[in-house]
Amino acid sequence: MIALNRGQRRVVFAEAPQTIHADWRDAGAFRQATAGLAVDVVIDMLSRSPEDAEHSLTCFGGSARQWIFTSTTCAYRKPFTAYPVRESETRRWEDPVYPYAFNKARMEACLAEQMRKGPVPITIIRPSLTYGEGCANIGVLRQNVNILHRIRQGRPLLLYDDGKTVFTFTFAPDLARGYLACCLNPAAYNQDFHITSRNAADMETYYRTFGLIAGREPVFAYLPSQTLFSLDPGQFDHIWYEKRFDHVFSLDKIRQAAPDWEPRITLEEGLRHMADWWEQQHMPVNEAKDALEDRLCALAADRDGRKDG
Repeated sequence: MIALNRGQRRVVFAEAPQTIHADWRDAGAFRQATAGLAVDVVIDMLSRSPEDAEHSLTCFGGSARQWIFTSTTCAYRKPFTAYPVRESETRRWEDPVYPYAFNKARMEACLAEQMRKGPVPITIIRPSLTYGEGCANIGVLRQNVNILHRIRQGRPLLLYDDGKTVFTFTFAPDLARGYLACCLNPAAYNQDFHITSRNAADMETYYRTFGLIAGREPVFAYLPSQTLFSLDPGQFDHIWYEKRFDHVFSLDKIRQAAPDWEPRITLEEGLRHMADWWEQQHMPVNEAKDALEDRLCALAADRDGRKDG
């Protein structure tokens, strides 16, 4: 196994005896670093657009027997029409108003064309809300360690709508095993798959699980998702465009292609691992997001007070 990254963080890949340092966005450096390199499978974790995908396919200087590209369940159009969501039954995002989803959907269209014409098989993987070491997008405000900090202090956590929107959470080790199950697997060639866990839980349950880890029951404040998006579209676009809709995905297709793969990590196990990692890294509280959450929780309390009055 070979890991290719910029080498800007101290991340140890114990399974990768060889690491190549190169900036993927620097075409010249990327070509030079991979010149003459022959590998079985290339796994692209970075591409977010058709241009990115074409860059990877053209700049990789060696040969590969299979390409695996990472997309996202965000590329689907919302709201979903049926649950669990299946790969073949859902249309892709078509509106540039949410660039991340729009560009991932465009990337998938580009890769579908490559599947039709190219000699090398391509596999598209769609994870959902994947967490692991190094993750920096947990929570309504993507506030990470702030979640435990606020629970331990008895301060409220912000939830949107009624806190009951259901998501499928995934943890990186399960996802990694899913990637491996697709490598050089003819049943995965020129196919697309959900690789998620079976951890379907609402956001309130998710925060209550952090409460179990912190040893204290969390306190909640609620605001409508529309209010949050109106107040700060940049901070809450991920809520408005994706997370106010239930996300539950079928694993039938990946299980048919890779019968030996099965997600193993429970929600509590995965979140405990994340909390341990935060402690080991001495991750600091994000003071700006902490203050923002205080303001939004105060707004929620004021709204509730006016309703009761």
